[in-house]
Order: sequence, then structure tokens, then C-alpha cells
Amino acid sequence: MLVYLNGAYIDHTNASVSVDDRGFLFADGVYEVARVYDGKIFQMGPHMDRMRHGLQELRIRDYMIDGIPDISERLLDENNLRAGDATVYVQITRGAAPRAHAFPPPETEPTVYVIAKPFKQHPAAFFTDGVATVTVPDTRWSRCDIKSIALLPNVLANQQAKDHGAFEALFVRDGVLIEGSHSNLFGVVNGELITYNMCGYILGGITRQLILQRAPEAGICVREAPIQMENFDRIEELFLSGTTTEVMPISKVDNKMIGNGKPGPVTRKLQEAFKRWRSE
Repeated sequence: MLVYLNGAYIDHTNASVSVDDRGFLFADGVYEVARVYDGKIFQMGPHMDRMRHGLQELRIRDYMIDGIPDISERLLDENNLRAGDATVYVQITRGAAPRAHAFPPPETEPTVYVIAKPFKQHPAAFFTDGVATVTVPDTRWSRCDIKSIALLPNVLANQQAKDHGAFEALFVRDGVLIEGSHSNLFGVVNGELITYNMCGYILGGITRQLILQRAPEAGICVREAPIQMENFDRIEELFLSGTTTEVMPISKVDNKMIGNGKPGPVTRKLQEAFKRWRSE
């Protein structure tokens, strides 16, 4: 498998990064994952916009962003990924420098890594029947809007879900369902589709933004508002959104059934709409 690393296209088995890289030492970097459907990268522009935002917030030079779409296209060709499902992963760190908490000299070259590889879709039952989730306290930092490679709280939360036989962990902050460990969260309450408002407590998901923008086309009103745990019994539907989860219904939270335990009408309508959007 061919990958891109710091200006060169090389075999994956030969790719290596310095032990002084700040991504390795400090998790000092950002990443993106874009979905590929039959050779077409979905929402690449928004993914690059979000990566640029993260780099600017971390004060890492973003001059390399403009070339990443072309790099990704070449990797799809080189790795014969023009049919079926795939993903493109992009990671940029501040680069290699002697270990010190403060930034290295401004001329330090960022480390840029891009890989395109096949993606195995989740089982169809996840989309037709829904998935189980568990809740965990949200102990993350308040800059979750940056898609940082510092994901240890997310890793621990997702492992807690796996330990309980669930697909995803849902973060709870101040009695409010925030988002998943690797997904955003939508709910239907009193017939209205809502999702937590954009702030430093959540990642501005690309699929989340697409739903906010285009749900009205499907006749669905949506707004940003909290999903209160104290009103759990009033939640009619819940679903996850994300690059790899697409629109994935939730059937249970902490073993408590959502609605009748099956995907509701709003979720099903958005699933159908998403299939159209990705083929445009």
C-alpha cells in the first residue's frame, strides 16, 4: 500500500516518523478522516476547512492543506480504490524538534501523513435495527472543536462501551447528552430534531453540518438545542452521525429502550436522504 509522508509517496511498510515528532511526544497535531464511495471522496472541502481551522487554532502552518485533495486522489488511484468503500486519513503534526513544551522554531516543518485504504462497512443490522450505547461523564477538555490527535478520553470512553457490549459511548455534561466518542448525536424530542449547539464541547462533525444544512430539504426541521437526560423518557428517537457511522440509529442507552427500540420515521427519512446526498 502506497502512502504519502512529508512530500514522498512510499510503501506503507517503509513509512517512519521521528521519535522527536511532537505528535508522538505531545499529541501536537490534528487529523481528518474522509469517506470514499466508489472512488469519490465525500465532502472533502468541508473536511479540509475543518482541518485548516484546527491547524490555525494550534498555530501550525497550514500551507500544505491545498495539496491534500490531489494527494488523496493519487493514493486512490495507486491503491486501486476507485470501486467500493474506502477512507482517506490525513494527519498533520507540528513536526520533529527537541522535546520542549513551548513551540519549536517557526521554520520547523510539519509532519504530513496521508493514507487511503479500504473501508469495511458496519453490519446492515446496525442501520436497520439500531445500536446500543452507554453514557459516560464528559471529562474532556473544552476545545473539542479542534480535531486533535489527543484522543485518550475518547479511547477510554469507547472501550467502556465495548466492555458493556455496546457500539458507542455518549458523553454527558451537566445532565446533557453531548456527543459520542467518535460521532455526533441527534435526537427527536416532541417531534423536533435537535443536536447539541456548536461550541468547544463538541466536534463540528461534517455529517452533522450536512444534516443541519439539508434536513429541511427532506421536510425535517432541525435546530441546535440540548438533549436533557432528565427528559430521557420524552426522547422519541436518537441517532449517531459521522463519516463512518453515517446516520446510525440508537436503540438503547444504558439498556433503556429508545422509543419502540426501532429506528423512527425521522431517522429513516434522513438515512434515505443521506444515500442521495452521497451520490450527488
